[in-house]
Amino acid sequence: MKRIFSITNLLVLLISFQLIAQTNSIKVSNISDLNNAIKSSKAGDNIIMANGVWNDVEIKFYGKGTKENPITLTAETIGKVTIEGVSNLKLGGEYLVVNGLYFKNGYTPSKNVIQFKIDSEKIANHCTVTQCVIEEFTQPDRDVSDHWVEFWGRHNTLSNNYLVGKSNFGPTVMIRLEGNENIYNYHLIINNHFGPRPRKGGPHGETIQLGDSGTSMTPSHTLVANNLFDQCNGEIEIISSKSNFNEFRNNVFFESEGSLVLRHGNYAIIDGNVFIGNDNSTNIGGIRVVNTGHWITNNYFYKINGNAFRSALAVMNGIPKSPLNRYNQVTDVVVAYNSFIDCKSPWQFSVGSNVSQSDVLPATEIRSARPERVVVANNLIYNEVPDENPIVNYDKVDGVTFNNNIINNENKSEVKPEGLITEAISVTEKSINLFVTNENRNNLYEGFDFETITKDFFGNTRTSNSNNIGAIVNPVKENAVLIDKTKFGTNWFDTNNVLKSKTINVSTSEALIKALKEANAHDIISLKKGTYKLNSSLLINKPISIVSANKNRRPELIFSSDKTAFEIYPKGSLTLENLILTGNKSQNTFTTLDKNMSKAYDLFINNVEIKNFKSVLEVSKGSFADTVSVTNSTVKNCERGFMLNKETNDGGDYNAEFVVFNNTTFDNIQEVALDYYRGGYDESTIGGNLILKNNTFTNSGKSEKDSILIKNRGIVNVEFSKNTFKNNPVKRIAILWGEKGQEPGENTIINSGKIEVVQNLELKLMY
Repeated sequence: MKRIFSITNLLVLLISFQLIAQTNSIKVSNISDLNNAIKSSKAGDNIIMANGVWNDVEIKFYGKGTKENPITLTAETIGKVTIEGVSNLKLGGEYLVVNGLYFKNGYTPSKNVIQFKIDSEKIANHCTVTQCVIEEFTQPDRDVSDHWVEFWGRHNTLSNNYLVGKSNFGPTVMIRLEGNENIYNYHLIINNHFGPRPRKGGPHGETIQLGDSGTSMTPSHTLVANNLFDQCNGEIEIISSKSNFNEFRNNVFFESEGSLVLRHGNYAIIDGNVFIGNDNSTNIGGIRVVNTGHWITNNYFYKINGNAFRSALAVMNGIPKSPLNRYNQVTDVVVAYNSFIDCKSPWQFSVGSNVSQSDVLPATEIRSARPERVVVANNLIYNEVPDENPIVNYDKVDGVTFNNNIINNENKSEVKPEGLITEAISVTEKSINLFVTNENRNNLYEGFDFETITKDFFGNTRTSNSNNIGAIVNPVKENAVLIDKTKFGTNWFDTNNVLKSKTINVSTSEALIKALKEANAHDIISLKKGTYKLNSSLLINKPISIVSANKNRRPELIFSSDKTAFEIYPKGSLTLENLILTGNKSQNTFTTLDKNMSKAYDLFINNVEIKNFKSVLEVSKGSFADTVSVTNSTVKNCERGFMLNKETNDGGDYNAEFVVFNNTTFDNIQEVALDYYRGGYDESTIGGNLILKNNTFTNSGKSEKDSILIKNRGIVNVEFSKNTFKNNPVKRIAILWGEKGQEPGENTIINSGKIEVVQNLELKLMY
């Protein structure tokens, strides 16, 4: 794949030469000395931070270097200077370079970890942050918003950094455009590795956001190039472009649950990017298109199986005369020379059309403006297993022109344009996931300005004599690959650190408590058969498994603790298997911290009997579970079941991403068995996943004031089938959301109320 090496190599050489040529190196070992060095710095100075932990420091790096002699703030040894505690860094001035700092074990006291601005008088221009790491430097309270890197000024660069693990509210990287001094900025975000961002459970979890609704018609000219977005799952928008004239080139989106979204703004270029999905997820997306004038060329999509907002190519309907913060109509967009390999229904048009919801939405929210003057040409769709519905339309597709697109199986979609042609195509897998046609095709559509598409995905020249449909022109180098992770991020931080687990054998209550305290992440505590009496809560603050040594002889844990059996902390991941948990009806089985649940937790329960508790799971506002999974288990004689219902501000947030109940029995639950809530109308908060299959509910719900056994209001993805409901004294078992395709499967209902389907669910508007 082609890379913008010229910019990066020049930058690295320039920094290296200048560090060697420094005439004034100043080593500092504390914040006071650092402040003095910064205050007296001049062009060409190299300020060296001594190795060690710099705790609770707020650094204001100000100075005026020159292009030839920048002022550099660097680690004595790259990676050995850690910024920890309540700390941040602000840059202001010109030609400053920050090199090799490591932010961890803390959070910012302000709105940003690194900000290219000190105040309104000291804005950064021509400044660079490189070879730095920000690792889980996230707010204790997930609802507190911040940005890890915030751009102001002009011509600033974020290059060769590793950013991983942001779990709180707010984009990881934000481009600010308020004021003339911050527009036409030409910022560079290049060669970075954006490591896994955990699912947030609501909006405002973007990895990069360029502008906002208020500045969305402002020229930015930011270049986002040669970055790796590695499992960036914060929300449906990995990149949210909300300004004009931005370019997205040669990035890799690897198994990231979202899309590159042209949310606001016009005239973006999306060229040469890779979107890699898999067979296991329908949440991994591609490109979503809104607004006007975009060119989408030379991109490669592999196994993108998402639907609607997360489809490989999602072209939206707009709102007539849309306000700035909503959806403008798609017009004058070119989609050309892209390859869609083994993608499910890759082209989806008029996504978001919601005319059917007009009875619950105001007229100003109805997306009825179809795409116009959109050209889709010279693209390749190839499927090893035929996909007979490559085009999905949610409205008429009368504003899209299709020219010379090739597919290798029959198109049986409702939309059958002449410009999508079925032909026998042979391909070769050159390397992992890289499929290339065996022959070039030179008889191509030549549209307006198509002569400006002079390169292919790998940077090879497209000519009248050597061209091809799709992203790639033959010949392809034998060593060509889609992803080379060594090309992204720092050259010093190990992103593949894997801990090995061990098994700890336990036979007494005291040994269990000790083992849980001393175990490392991912260790397994194996319990011998017997009774374990516990008068205090078990604290779960790491990934840990507690299992039976013999699955046929289940140990029993009997709790007399006051509040809860298990107290779950941030990053706690608890797996329980082949156990019996018994309470005294005064405590919950599982409870999250009341506050500061800064990171997600997980709960996996298999073949466990849970009995005689208040709530089985009681969570706090701001807490978030990536997964709650209960299989092959029994829950009985409890006051309430699983209470994932504390995000009631109707802002699109919710308390868990995946909730799974399979082959589990609920008996004699006095109130609600499950309360799983997401409020607020906003399509960018598509989320919440409930699977309820093969379960049995008996004698439950008699004290539930709403007379509903299972509450799942606002949860979008619901599978509800093959369950048995017997003798539950409620009016309704559940209310399903018809507009989202929810419908009860084959359930058995005996003396238990009914399952109701509401087509259009009325939700509070969020804006």
